[in-house]
Amino acid sequence: MSSALTQTNLPHLTLLSKGKVRDIYEAGSDHLLFVASDRISAYDVILNNGIPEKGQLLTKVSLFWFEKLKHIIPNHFVTANIDEMPEEVRQYREQLEGRTMLVKKANVVPLEAIVRGYLTGSAWSEYKASGTVHGIPLPEGMQESQKFPEPIFTPSTKADQGSHDENISPEKAAKLVGEHLYKKITTAALRLYSEAAEYALSKGIILADTKFEFGLIGEELILVDELLTPDSSRYWPLEGYTVGVSQPSFDKQYLRDWLVRSGFKKGLEGGLKDGEGWTIDEDIVKGTRQRYTDVVDMLIGS
Repeated sequence: MSSALTQTNLPHLTLLSKGKVRDIYEAGSDHLLFVASDRISAYDVILNNGIPEKGQLLTKVSLFWFEKLKHIIPNHFVTANIDEMPEEVRQYREQLEGRTMLVKKANVVPLEAIVRGYLTGSAWSEYKASGTVHGIPLPEGMQESQKFPEPIFTPSTKADQGSHDENISPEKAAKLVGEHLYKKITTAALRLYSEAAEYALSKGIILADTKFEFGLIGEELILVDELLTPDSSRYWPLEGYTVGVSQPSFDKQYLRDWLVRSGFKKGLEGGLKDGEGWTIDEDIVKGTRQRYTDVVDMLIGS
């Protein structure tokens, strides 16, 4: 297995931001360079070691969905071909090949646009406590992993690195970004989810929920960031799907479960364990990588 690229080193480019996974560089006046590293985070903590080739897998999935869903809403993607990128980018081909996108600059809307098709994760926790999801009342008697009658839009705030996103009600989200923009985002997100979920199901995969991010170029609303990757989506195998229990998953839940078994709990968000950072065991690295590889192969082929 090749080693993981957890840090990029592009000294002749201006680093604008370093996220949990992506490093974003300046690439001219109107463009950015999105580089997907092999870093992995869980519970808003970036782990010490990464997952080899994860960045290439995430990029491959995003490129697939950007092309497949571009009829619904424009997106920020320009090219993934290094030869078509600015000269100052091409010198770093060895680091960037397969894991980078040249994208349009946009003003990011400060909202995580989450669409849920199934009752799971934080939504299940809230429902058990109050019968609601993001403050939205739901029918009584629903079970874990049950499909909603219709997908629901459940926004959250877009937190800075190291902070937690906060689930908010639709009413609060509309006040945050404005009623008109909120309606446009809701309509686009629900349609994106529905078409993606239908396609995934045809490949033997349930798209339980996902997170979209949007930006504005002038007045035009576009999709930005990644799209329907295993980092931003909850994918389940259709085979063996059973209502009433948690599902095996192609996403980071495998890693989260290991963290919890290893003693991670609230209050340790800084990643400290006995004074040291959290390092993923090698078998968990391999298992996580396999899950990413499996879902990519099922969705779009090897």
